[in-house]
Amino acid sequence: MTRTNHNWAIVLAAGDGTRLRELTTQSGISTPKQFCSLRGGRSLLGDALARAARIVPKKRIVVVVAEEHRRFWEPELAALVRENVVVQPKNKGTAAGILLPLLTVLERDPEARIALLPSDHFVSKEYVIESSLRLALESLDEAEGGLTLLGITPDAPETGYGWIVPRESDRLLRPVERFVEKPAPGVAAELFAAGALWNSFLFAVKGETLLRFYSERLPELRSAFERTFGAGLDQRAALLAALYAGLETRDFSRDVLQGNERDLRLEIVPPCGWTDLGTPARVEACLATLREDPAAFQAPYFPAGRAALDLARALGESMGRGRAAALSA
Repeated sequence: MTRTNHNWAIVLAAGDGTRLRELTTQSGISTPKQFCSLRGGRSLLGDALARAARIVPKKRIVVVVAEEHRRFWEPELAALVRENVVVQPKNKGTAAGILLPLLTVLERDPEARIALLPSDHFVSKEYVIESSLRLALESLDEAEGGLTLLGITPDAPETGYGWIVPRESDRLLRPVERFVEKPAPGVAAELFAAGALWNSFLFAVKGETLLRFYSERLPELRSAFERTFGAGLDQRAALLAALYAGLETRDFSRDVLQGNERDLRLEIVPPCGWTDLGTPARVEACLATLREDPAAFQAPYFPAGRAALDLARALGESMGRGRAAALSA
């Protein structure tokens, strides 16, 4: 097999979407953000699957979901083979949410090279992210033993995003100095002026390298999951349920990446209309851009079901209620 035949994509789709819950409950059902659309039709998860399908074959796309969201993801993921849908008993944070599909992939391909993609972001210039992810995967041979993060060139001193501060370097992939999570306005302005980047949570890494990160930072978590994978397939679901029942929620960026900066490389991604849609204001800004330039977003095709909730409609209903309340006050 050539090295590209070991390229896989893991799509994270188990989050609860708590930051946008006030908006996504407009339908009467609390709908995680990844199962929503911006303008009707395909969901953000469907967009992420299409994004992944542009860099790896569909048979090597693995999606991690939560059992409690089954009614949302089951119709969406009908085009994927069953073994590529990894079901968590519940959402216990991104550290567990990445380790479970990682071990699933490595069980099938010990030489796997992985691109990791969140499922609830929006990108207007898909070709920029596609080429950046391809470069990140190609870089894994040069950045031996490392992980390549995609840092988005910011267009504002945003306080609601995580930032990555690169070290000075003339190399294409920059060393990482430090992470800054959701800075205060003054700090965000300093980061913006200094050339820091938004943390997109998109990255590429060799599977064995990522497993080593877990050994160094969360060894007990890795050992617990590996014991579960050491059992037979017929026992795995019950063992996973028992494991998750006692798991502490851990964050991948804070508990795995931070402290491993020496092994991280940063690829600078040009402005591409990326947003995490984490607040109603970001949803509104994104929809405004699409209204001004409907051709700005050209999503690649991927066979996925319709979204459970249209964010444009939910936002309109929310704003309508706000106006009505103001008029009656």
